[in-house]
Amino acid sequence: MAENPASELIRVAERLRGGRRVVALTGAGVSAESKIPTFRDAMSGLWASFDPQRLATPEAFEADPATVSKWYDFRREKCAQALPNPGHLALARLEGLLETRGGRLDILTQNVDGLHQRAGSKRITELHGSIMRWRCTRTNARADDLPMPLPSYPMPSPSGGWYRPDVVWFGEMLPEAALAAAWEALEGCEVFLSIGTSAVVYPAAGFADEARSRGALIVEVNPEQTPLTSRADVVLRGLSGVVLPQLVDAIMDARMA
Repeated sequence: MAENPASELIRVAERLRGGRRVVALTGAGVSAESKIPTFRDAMSGLWASFDPQRLATPEAFEADPATVSKWYDFRREKCAQALPNPGHLALARLEGLLETRGGRLDILTQNVDGLHQRAGSKRITELHGSIMRWRCTRTNARADDLPMPLPSYPMPSPSGGWYRPDVVWFGEMLPEAALAAAWEALEGCEVFLSIGTSAVVYPAAGFADEARSRGALIVEVNPEQTPLTSRADVVLRGLSGVVLPQLVDAIMDARMA
């Protein structure tokens, strides 16, 4: 894979250095760099015969809450064992740099693993919820401190319902609060970073166009071509754990020059 031209990296670094409002949309590719299998990766071991897309629906949970709960608890443990990678850490550094001059970085993540929080980022909108947090099917009360692994599948809640993962399943709407936060972040966006995502699922697929309509520089960070590639102003080809640290280092080098 060819390296990115230094001029492109510097171009983005200069815009980030001069901007105050930055939005980063992150997807499964970022989590994969922390060794978390993407949702559609082939499953192995006891789960090899299961289709993950058939487990990720309200209907599947209603029909077989034990199997669905066990599958998501298995994934929860995998996420808890994973560590933030250099891409996560670079975004946290970028947030700190922007804050020193009154700016902000909003992370709109499609991932449910909580690794951005563990890396130190603060302004995070979880578009698809969090696998580390579960909620009651009867009251919607959230719990982020359930034992790991769960003591039973499914696990009963105090109100007489069941605990289910607080993630967005197929057929469910994205949380209204998350969508409102995303659109608010895009209103003043000056630089939009699309990182490790194919950018094909709406409404997230429309975020780049919304940012562009407000004059933002659109930057794609991805090792592969995506539907967004042809519409991006700058494409930084590579893994986020490689490209993002280089980008933040370029900002720092210019500040110290």
